[in-house]
Amino acid sequence: MPELPEVETVVRGLRASLPGRTILDVRLGKTDFIDDPVALAEQLPGARIADISRLGKFICMELVPGGPAVSSEAGLYLIVHLGMTGQLTTRHPADPVAPHTHGFFALDNGRELRYTDIRRFGRILLIPESRMATFRGRLGSDPLEITLEEFRARFGLRRARIKALLLDQGVLRGVGNIYADESLFRARIHPARIAARLTQTQLATLHRAVREVLTAAIRLRGSSISDYVDSDGNRGEFQRRHRVYRREGKPCVRCGEKIRRVIVAGRSSYFCPRCQPPPRAQRSRRPVKRT
Repeated sequence: MPELPEVETVVRGLRASLPGRTILDVRLGKTDFIDDPVALAEQLPGARIADISRLGKFICMELVPGGPAVSSEAGLYLIVHLGMTGQLTTRHPADPVAPHTHGFFALDNGRELRYTDIRRFGRILLIPESRMATFRGRLGSDPLEITLEEFRARFGLRRARIKALLLDQGVLRGVGNIYADESLFRARIHPARIAARLTQTQLATLHRAVREVLTAAIRLRGSSISDYVDSDGNRGEFQRRHRVYRREGKPCVRCGEKIRRVIVAGRSSYFCPRCQPPPRAQRSRRPVKRT
């Protein structure tokens, strides 16, 4: 599933070409992943794209409404989640159409924005400006912006597994399985550790590791594990830098120990048993017999 670095890479590519463009026409294929396909078909034609931004794993297109079907001048936001296999690319109309392309957005410069999704686990919705604060409020802090103090406050008192908290979009928005594992490896923390039992130093190390891993992944345009490509259809390169993710049985790049896999928070989690020692099992307390 595309995570923060992949979505940020797509956003940067789209931001270079879409702002200022007007959507002329909308053609939709299968629509089971679109919250209100009729609203898209009626309200997008004539709308001008003002800006492209990222909100966690969501791509946000700020729109200035236009066209006869729009009854209000209030802003609109086209929100796109790529799910597991979604792709959002700009193409020439004459370019071959990839299988499972379900959205075509014709632009005033002769190109079109296409949404392709094999498994259709993505999501597209149109949100009025008045509801964007509520939408943002459901998500946690951006991991590239969160301060150390806020990070410690969000994680330091929680009795959940640290891997589960990293994946919780209400805590941090944008981190997924790949970058949680890579960050925990860099911080030398086992994914099953209880967050509240981490020291202040360990939390500071993890805070730094998350930011470093995400920044490096953005620089290399994300990880192309399966279907991810950027807005121009190019693959990322960060998968070549993975240290633990999907490297089960391979030697650790630090110590040579074999990478292992366990299930944490319902997800496969990869770690080095030597660099990331597992939490100690709690000793069972037997009741003391009184005489």
